[in-house]
Amino acid sequence: MARADAVTSTDATSGRPEAVLSRLQLLVTRKLDGLLQGDYVGLLPGPGSEAGESREYRPGDDVRRMDWPVTARTTVPHVRRTVADRELETWLAVDLSASLDFGTGRWLKRDLVIAAAAAIAHLTVRGGNRIGAVVGSGGTGGTGVAGGAAVPGGAAGRGGPVAGGTMLRLPARPGRKEAQVLLRSIAGVEIRPGRTDLGALIDMLNRPPRRRGVAVVISDFLAPPEQWGRPIRKLGVRHDVLAIEVVDPRELELPDVGVLALVDPETGELHEVQTADPRLRRRYAEAASAQRAAIAYELRAAGAAHLRLRTDSDWLLDMVRFVAGQRHARTRGTTR
Repeated sequence: MARADAVTSTDATSGRPEAVLSRLQLLVTRKLDGLLQGDYVGLLPGPGSEAGESREYRPGDDVRRMDWPVTARTTVPHVRRTVADRELETWLAVDLSASLDFGTGRWLKRDLVIAAAAAIAHLTVRGGNRIGAVVGSGGTGGTGVAGGAAVPGGAAGRGGPVAGGTMLRLPARPGRKEAQVLLRSIAGVEIRPGRTDLGALIDMLNRPPRRRGVAVVISDFLAPPEQWGRPIRKLGVRHDVLAIEVVDPRELELPDVGVLALVDPETGELHEVQTADPRLRRRYAEAASAQRAAIAYELRAAGAAHLRLRTDSDWLLDMVRFVAGQRHARTRGTTR
């Protein structure tokens, strides 16, 4: 089992992204290398999905591949051959809103975002596969967890929300060195006050249209589902979609610690909460549970695979279990 403290939150914020990424690469390689030898994370095994040339129909051909336009022109039945997908293109949509700059477990949520991106890069960059990313940092203000994402005071005074935010596109390139450059670029993005427009960020993966591949959305998904639900459903029409949800335990329930000063990093609003009130803690937990259920429902409706990573657990072990489970489900428990 990988040690969760091998990369600490202090390291991630101490201005040494190179050292952090090197440690992450070592952890990811030890745990994930060999899980998908000769396999892809997202594309299903089979003859392929890219259209090829047409040929005359022969008994035994799959009638679902009939090429009706050619058949109509020639009056002879034709089928459309397909070209196997030998290369995989993976795109990451990385949300670095201010709400990600928070964590009460062994990690900051930002750390988990970068770690998840490193793991996906390791799993997909092989055999000429390409990986690219779009990154969002900051944006218009808004509410957070359970009607007001609260982050313990100390973040107060960081300033109000930044209108518009920052969207960064990193082109897809093959090779491990290029993947490392991409990860360094993601790790070097400065988190700004405010919330990224998650819907617009996901929609950047829909334009321009790309051939079928894998799209990975990494976020805490605290933006209202109606903002990002339609773009992620549209993304799922053509691509295999993986949603990685980053969660901190304090976003699910409040501890009984008396009066707690809380600040929303996305809006700058400061509140004092009496956490000794059991009714308040119960209402908070119920609201948080309803919010997470709404997120899970929207992701299921989009046909996305859903992986939840917590700041107080071994994210790498969760990733290993998820990847192994996905592979088992695709192969129906058999080896190829």
